[in-house]
Amino acid sequence: MATSECENSEKLEALNENLAKIETLTQRLIAAFAKKQPQRSDLQAPDPSIYLRAASAYWNEMVNHPSKVIEQQVEYWGKTLKHFAEAQEALKHGQLVAPEDHTPDDKRFTNPLWKTHPYFNYIKQQYLMSSEAIEKAIEELDTLEPREKRRLEYFGRQIIDMMAPTNFLGTNPDALMRAVETEGESLVKGLENLVRDIEANNGDLLVTLADREAFKVGGNIGTTEGEVVYRNRMFELIQYKPTTEQVHETPLMIFPPWINKFYILDLKPQNSLIKWIVDQGYTLFVVSWVNPDARYADVGMETYVEEGYLEAIAKVKDICKVRQVNAVGYCIAGTTLSLTLSLLHKRKDKSIKSATFFTTLTDFSDQGEVGVFLEDDFVDGIEAEADEKGYLHSYYMTKTFSYLRSNDLIYGPAIRSYMMGEAPPAFDLLFWNGDGTNLPGRMAVEYLRGLCQQDKLCSGGYEMFGEVLKIEDVKVPLCAVACETDHIAAWRSSFRGVSKMGSTNKTFILSESGHIAGIVNPPSKKKYGHYTSEHPIDGDPDAWRAEAERHDGSWWPRWEEWLRSRSGKKIPAREIGDSQLGPAPGSYVMANPNALSVT
Repeated sequence: MATSECENSEKLEALNENLAKIETLTQRLIAAFAKKQPQRSDLQAPDPSIYLRAASAYWNEMVNHPSKVIEQQVEYWGKTLKHFAEAQEALKHGQLVAPEDHTPDDKRFTNPLWKTHPYFNYIKQQYLMSSEAIEKAIEELDTLEPREKRRLEYFGRQIIDMMAPTNFLGTNPDALMRAVETEGESLVKGLENLVRDIEANNGDLLVTLADREAFKVGGNIGTTEGEVVYRNRMFELIQYKPTTEQVHETPLMIFPPWINKFYILDLKPQNSLIKWIVDQGYTLFVVSWVNPDARYADVGMETYVEEGYLEAIAKVKDICKVRQVNAVGYCIAGTTLSLTLSLLHKRKDKSIKSATFFTTLTDFSDQGEVGVFLEDDFVDGIEAEADEKGYLHSYYMTKTFSYLRSNDLIYGPAIRSYMMGEAPPAFDLLFWNGDGTNLPGRMAVEYLRGLCQQDKLCSGGYEMFGEVLKIEDVKVPLCAVACETDHIAAWRSSFRGVSKMGSTNKTFILSESGHIAGIVNPPSKKKYGHYTSEHPIDGDPDAWRAEAERHDGSWWPRWEEWLRSRSGKKIPAREIGDSQLGPAPGSYVMANPNALSVT
């Protein structure tokens, strides 16, 4: 009895402590929300007219095809009522069991209670039935224009995912069980995590995906040895220290996207593409782009080409005493590399010997999943924000890409952090994902309007430096690597762009997995395979894919074999250039964009 009273006393004390913590955290939460600044509504959601047009289309279906709409409703009502009756029947006989469950497997509902407990199973089945009915109703709207329908399907799915029962404490068995097991401590820790994230983002909510204290750029990630050998206001040029006695004569340059930071290619030695390239015997240079603020408001696509690509190429040629370099462009940097190659062709400049494109879009006629954010409602908002602030804050790009995989990058992490009270994992890839960069205002608008919306590079030409740059003027030997499940640069669109390039020497490799994991795929892991095909790169990606052969493991060695044949003879390993401005990974990759200094 005394033991029981002691345990109850301890539990009461723990409960009071948690209640006191909740009161303190609530005060912090209110103070954090008070810092929230008004944001443009056109950057938070699509124009409401999309839902009005959807409603109009649905009413039109009811008027013109009433039997189809009635059939949809009767099917939905029949399923939900039948399920309700089955649940009632089980309870009537005193059995605390769930009725038969024929719903498909879903990784959100892995807890056994979703199948066995009548309460949770009932909620899950009703949710999945309702989701199916909504998706089917949208799918059968025949009067919407295809682009509009794709947007409605996407945003409809966002609403469905947001309303999943797993996202609410009262209908999440994992969170409720954890709260009982910890006597409420998990909820207190979850509230602490929530307050921390809102405080860190000045009143806005952005889920922390990785332990920010577990990694340090240049400490335990981004550690391949090298030196910054050149710096201007746009980039730092990093030359990496050779690890072989001999290197290929033609140096290699990597232009990473400035939407993110370059160390995605150098997270740790085991999966570092940068280290792997150096170990294969190449003189490697990587561009580390500046993280811009309002002072970069007038920086446009021309600036990135002139003060970025052309200046970096000239510097590498000078350091290595060569006439040509091999170049790699990743994502938007690949798109801009295409512009640069077209410009060099116009100028009869042969500085680039060969080009490699990682997950690169040049043909924007089909924008894939990301296209839902490239209509005027969002782009108008971005342009207004850029005009007012001079740059587009990384917050907006982070949110956009996260919503392309909302269950993995928003709701799942939020559940673990805020409901389960778990600390963010020490995961280097997610750490990088949360280390975003700003975009110069002018550049963001030029890219979105001229390249994404108007598809100028592949239809008529993109004007730059008094020239009209066209995709067919990309003449150098090229290798393109696309990723099978890429939600940012759809592989079929990437293929179509490559097929329009004027080069007579093209290689296309399709990697398994997505935009990052498909590229950062070291041979040692033997994780994702890749495809090659003898079918012509002629504009028909599905015909190419139908004849493709799958190969186990990473595409890196296959690409290196292609690159090797275009990299010249072996020479003694080069010393790092004289103008050393500090060790890799440099200062731009770590700079606070509100406190930039340019040497």
